[in-house]
Order: sequence, then C-alpha cells, then structure tokens
Amino acid sequence: MSKDLLPPFDAETARAKVKAAQDAWNTRNPEVVARAYTEDCEWRNRTEFFTGRRAIIEFLKRKWAKELDYKLMKELWCYTDNRISVRFEYEWRDAETGQWMRTHGNEHWEFNKNGLMCRRDMSANDYQINESERRYR
Repeated sequence: MSKDLLPPFDAETARAKVKAAQDAWNTRNPEVVARAYTEDCEWRNRTEFFTGRRAIIEFLKRKWAKELDYKLMKELWCYTDNRISVRFEYEWRDAETGQWMRTHGNEHWEFNKNGLMCRRDMSANDYQINESERRYR
C-alpha cells in the first residue's frame, strides 16, 4: 500500500483512495479487490453481514456471476482521519434475464493504520435501464 494512501486522510489522499478502490473493483477480480481489506474486515452489503477476506472473495464471486458487464463509478463524499464515505453508481446486466440495471448507493469505510479497510458499510438500490441509457462502458 502506498504511504500516500494511509490515514490520516486529506482531500487529495481520500480522493486517491476512492479512485484506487474504483479501479480495483472494475477489474472484477475478487482476489485483487480483497487485498484492500483486513483479514477480519467487517462488511455489511445491503442485508448481508459477514467478516473476513475469504468471505469477501466468496461474496464477490457470487456477485459477479450474477452482475455481468459490471462497470463502477465511485465519488468521494466526505472523509475524516481514518474514514471515508463515498457515493457510487454502477451498471450491470443480469445473468438470468439479460436486463440492464443501474445501482446507486453509499458506502462508509474505516481503515486501520496500514491503510487496509477494516469496516465497510454499504446501502444501495437497483433499477432497470435500457442498454441505450448506459453511462459507463
């Protein structure tokens, strides 16, 4: 982890941390994404609660088996010493129906002194879109 992306965050490092997360998630590689989290990271993703890097990897495998052609945008909302909040938007195609979807939400992140996320709290809503309405490709 780059020393520049360790807490305490300022506006520049918080934005860089958000961009790094966006880039990692857009790889759609659970192993790559999971490296940003502590071994015992606590997650809430909508109505799912789980702990640990292994659980994160399994969750992401399930997610991207359902959410095809996933493309994400994250935007810094606010930050403090070791916490960052973001708003996000992503688009995906449902594996069963082929329907395009857009998801809007918020995440609250907490980091340890080494810059790894130790807590992620996420809320989101999905709605259908036409392929012609896509913003992210």
